[in-house]
Amino acid sequence: MGAKENHNFSLPTSHFSLLLEIGTEDIPARFLPSAIQQLKDSGEAVLKENNIKFSGTKTYGSPRRLALIMDGISPVQEDRTKEVFGPSRKIAFDENGKPTKAAIGFANSQGINVERLVMKSKDKGEYAVAIIEEKGRHVKELLPDILKRVISSIHLPKSMRWGNNNIRFVRPIRWILALFDEEVISFEIDGIKSGNMTRGHRFLSPAAFKVKEISSYTKLLANNHVIVDRADRKRIIEDRAKKLSASVGGRVVKDEILLETVADLVEYPVPVLGSFSPEYLNLPKELLIIVMKEHQKYFAVEDSEGRLMNYFVVVSNTHEGNTETIKAGAERVIKARFEDARFYFDEDKKRRLEDRVEDLKNVTHHERLGSLYNKILRVNHLGAYLASKINPSLVQKAERAALLSKTDLLSGVVREFPELQGIMGKYYAVNDSEDVAVACAIMEQYLPAYHGDRLPETEVGTILSLADKLDNIVSFFSVGLIPSGSEDPFALRRQTLAVIAIILNKGYDISLQDMVAGAFRSLRGIKKQEGVKETVFQFFEQRLDPMFSSQGYPFDVVQSVLSLSTKIPLREIKKRLDAVQGFKNDKGYDDFLTAIKRVKNIIPGTKLPALKVRLLLEEPEKGLYEKLNAIKTDIALLLNESKYHEALRTLLTMTDQINNFFDHVLVMDKREEIKLNRLALLKNVWALASAIADFSKL
Repeated sequence: MGAKENHNFSLPTSHFSLLLEIGTEDIPARFLPSAIQQLKDSGEAVLKENNIKFSGTKTYGSPRRLALIMDGISPVQEDRTKEVFGPSRKIAFDENGKPTKAAIGFANSQGINVERLVMKSKDKGEYAVAIIEEKGRHVKELLPDILKRVISSIHLPKSMRWGNNNIRFVRPIRWILALFDEEVISFEIDGIKSGNMTRGHRFLSPAAFKVKEISSYTKLLANNHVIVDRADRKRIIEDRAKKLSASVGGRVVKDEILLETVADLVEYPVPVLGSFSPEYLNLPKELLIIVMKEHQKYFAVEDSEGRLMNYFVVVSNTHEGNTETIKAGAERVIKARFEDARFYFDEDKKRRLEDRVEDLKNVTHHERLGSLYNKILRVNHLGAYLASKINPSLVQKAERAALLSKTDLLSGVVREFPELQGIMGKYYAVNDSEDVAVACAIMEQYLPAYHGDRLPETEVGTILSLADKLDNIVSFFSVGLIPSGSEDPFALRRQTLAVIAIILNKGYDISLQDMVAGAFRSLRGIKKQEGVKETVFQFFEQRLDPMFSSQGYPFDVVQSVLSLSTKIPLREIKKRLDAVQGFKNDKGYDDFLTAIKRVKNIIPGTKLPALKVRLLLEEPEKGLYEKLNAIKTDIALLLNESKYHEALRTLLTMTDQINNFFDHVLVMDKREEIKLNRLALLKNVWALASAIADFSKL
């Protein structure tokens, strides 16, 4: 925020600065970044729209104000020429080329003589056009309307009218500061008149004061306990929190989202170090951190080994002299919060996770997909299938993890803090003496939670994560709840990418066809729509295509291999892409591609009779058949060993036989039996080639 934008134009000999500050009641922290960005975008857009040059923009924001400073503003608008289209030539001029009443009326309406009209083409016709030279006006005259537009253009969630006012804004506007260099830009919005006065911190410096020079704006506010630049507030919080935590041998637990939020909650940040009783460290670390973050906006402190310490940093919005009072209040509040957390945690541990399984029947997963109990039965079945493919020794653990996977959603802690789903399940599973692999899987089922997030580390966790996501994708598709456009309420695109990322990372020897087929077999009691399986395959391919294209593979190469992506393990796709890309550089590739496309173009899409050797009459067709048989086994072995480039080179040796066949054999023989047999031979050739790549895409 506040980065200077450079514009490539020469400045006038004199230029000005503009300052607009909108003073408000406290703006919620979650809205502040967007408000600051909108203020910048709107200010720049309106000036450009009005042909007003400027050299840079800075924006600021705090809970009680939004501010815009624009530098290098020309004192006068640029002159501009505009074209106004009028009547067509046929209407504007008579047969003798004389202007009609329509042309004269149009010229008069634009303030020019009819002789100044010119003809220009538009939409396949010619029209009379008035070219109007507009002299630039003094910017100062335009600013009142410009600034009112800038303010009214800021639209945030929950913006509303306040009192009897007409303008909608996120919070009531209390004052407006508007300066053009040292001169006030006078305008009024809903009875609030602009001026050169602003206000400091609500409690530490509540009196209004005058801003005489724009260059002194931020310094004046700082003198009145307002750090108006949010980047400065973040830096103050980070630096001070780092020193405070280091004073007790610790470090602040990194949390950029919390830092952003806290910086937008205060105008005068003063970090304070607090502590709590070490007895609470017996609670799960994640629970303590989430309580501090969500309830109190405190920063947790950990030691160099990542163990939580009984300290925290709270950021106050008051004077440094109030540190002890802030510390005492924060410690009192966090103790109460931790007591609540301990109560929920202790109560949850009194009941085993397996005893909660039946209760999942009363929790709806989705009205068209049944309860969470139905969900875990599907995941249980699919998890067992995936484990049998990946590591058969883990089938029982995968089934157990799936059975318990959603039970922590019924716990008191997770109801209070949904962000801890899975995490608390792991703690409760350990408390229940479940297998460690099962406990870890309950936590890892939700990984990766977003793009770039870490992947599951344990094998049971990986299997459960795949089963959970595949079930979501296939089940929602099966009942017609398919993402469209920007709409994806169930995050199926993200989960599809997660499945791909996991499979590629782990290198599992399993295809999309196997995984999706297993997921469909698990859909018990769900009425599936027609063609869903193909739609799911296409959905996966749509994610794979841009992923591999972004890695530098040509579009046609990607398409040729993705046509096989449902049948081959995902781990093999990249190897095939490399092989096909390299194959395109081989000597003889172009001749082979021409030959194999001739094969593809002639074979029908309908079913053909099986090839009969006795019906191969001509030497060229016998030669093609013999070559096909000679290399078929070799190619199968090479594919089995993932030696795709070698397989492609072996396929290349068929070029002469294919060309000889087409040069000397009439495929469409009058004898139906001979014709179909020759087509069957070509279909076998294509089947062998397309087992490596779809050459029709190249």
